[in-house]
Amino acid sequence: MPSCVFEIAKNMAKLVFKLALFVLLLQPSLAEAKTYLTKKEFLSQVFAEVSPEKKTLWLDNELQTQLSAILDHKYPKLRLNYWQHEDQTVWFMEKIGKEKPITFGISIKADRVHQIRVLAFRESRGWEIKMKAFTDQFDNIGTDENNNLDQHIDGITGATMSVNAMKKITRAALMLAKHVD
Repeated sequence: MPSCVFEIAKNMAKLVFKLALFVLLLQPSLAEAKTYLTKKEFLSQVFAEVSPEKKTLWLDNELQTQLSAILDHKYPKLRLNYWQHEDQTVWFMEKIGKEKPITFGISIKADRVHQIRVLAFRESRGWEIKMKAFTDQFDNIGTDENNNLDQHIDGITGATMSVNAMKKITRAALMLAKHVD
């Protein structure tokens, strides 16, 4: 009799394991990006009445050195596309928060942040940086002579790495915007 009870318990454990595995496989991956805004939608918001020109900025050694100093790593591309109309540019860049890349859209106008948005977020925490109450802090922010932000940005408890990623991308976009025609 005890071996029968043991066999039933063993089979139940297997069944519970298989059921749990099945449920997990049905769930979307945590690493899957949560897209809040597409690049096209962001461009439409920023350039509501005009069609910006798509351009390319080649990242020579000088720009790579400056980007590396801001981002704390070598930027993995040789060039960046950006969109421009008069003195306004839009950049789409990614920065890893804790483990996964966060995709940002950032608009620079007259060497100041015009608008920044989180387009896609892949981390398990820190998504609060997409909230308007947080991103509004970046409006009209610029950089000093050392490429540091010229205004303080309040952090978010539990989202420090995501906040830092957004601050670095902002600094990078502001620096890059100074190198375009």
